[in-house]
Amino acid sequence: MKAIIISVDLGTPDFQAHSDEFVMLARGAGADIVAHLVARRQRPDAAYFIGKGKLEEAVLAADDAGADIVLFDQALSPAQQRNLERVLKRRVVDRVALILDIFALRAQSHEGKLQVELAQLQHLVTRLTRLWTHLERQRGGIGMRGPGESQLEMDRRMIGAKVKLLKERLEKAQRQRSTQRRSRLRSGTMSVSLVGYTNAGKSTLFNALTRAGAYAADQLFATLDTTTRKLWIEGAGQVVVSDTVGFIRDLPPTLIAAFRATLEETVQADLLLHVVDASSPQRDEQILEVHKVLEDIGAGDVPRVLVYNKIDEAGYLPRVERDEHGTIVRVFVSALARSGLDGLRQAIVESGQLAGSNAFNIENIQPE
Repeated sequence: MKAIIISVDLGTPDFQAHSDEFVMLARGAGADIVAHLVARRQRPDAAYFIGKGKLEEAVLAADDAGADIVLFDQALSPAQQRNLERVLKRRVVDRVALILDIFALRAQSHEGKLQVELAQLQHLVTRLTRLWTHLERQRGGIGMRGPGESQLEMDRRMIGAKVKLLKERLEKAQRQRSTQRRSRLRSGTMSVSLVGYTNAGKSTLFNALTRAGAYAADQLFATLDTTTRKLWIEGAGQVVVSDTVGFIRDLPPTLIAAFRATLEETVQADLLLHVVDASSPQRDEQILEVHKVLEDIGAGDVPRVLVYNKIDEAGYLPRVERDEHGTIVRVFVSALARSGLDGLRQAIVESGQLAGSNAFNIENIQPE
């Protein structure tokens, strides 16, 4: 599908990284990008987000390139989206809707699909009015209500009922997950979760550690469903390792809420391995974004180790770094080359020893 991208520079220092990331998202969704326009503004325009001059430029660019769709690298209000579509005469997809679309494309598990559908419906319900602009305008008054109003109310009720059903199904899945988690706690098994910015290499590292076959690809949001495997580590015993969905700038609030059940693996973990793309120029900003999301989901106090991945691309050697107390705080690895993994295993062992018997108990546990 041919698409033009409109990015808006509001003067933020991370604009270029934000824009590059959106291009990756668009390509990940299957878009053929035929034009990329950049608008610079001090503040968004209330009606169109961009100015009328840039909007006219976008119309010409879309017509010249034969674009089917316009991708907007910002979250738009329903009114702004409706106004833009009216002028551009094409479907407009904002950042939130594009991320939701990619999540719908990649979700594999039953629970993951439920979570994506819930987030999509919650996003859609605020935009229902634009779907009915082709119906006659309502003039109000008894006996004068047009079909648009009744259809709109019917859709709202249907979506409301569907949202309620999805939430009930997700709560059931969450209870099942909690039962499994309590079972692990009773067995004294340590729980480790891989977290990090999307495309940091979490799934590749997960596969290297556990020899699992989790899907790994050089694209944003390759992993959407939490995958869990058991791993035997000498000195730590049996450890449960979970690979989780990656984080990103401006993750839609509906998605954070919808994926809360999946991310509870992160909240309840004994240790977080925060995987960082050591070769990324934006790695420091990405670390801060992940910290922010961890705070939002209630995992801010969970012990964590920074794992600098892709050191083969960044020119680093495998090593561990300790703080003034002798605790491992950073590990440098290459998941692809399988180098530095011994240091990572040592970090897991030492973290378990620090946590004490409440985290895990290796007595009476034998390797599978």
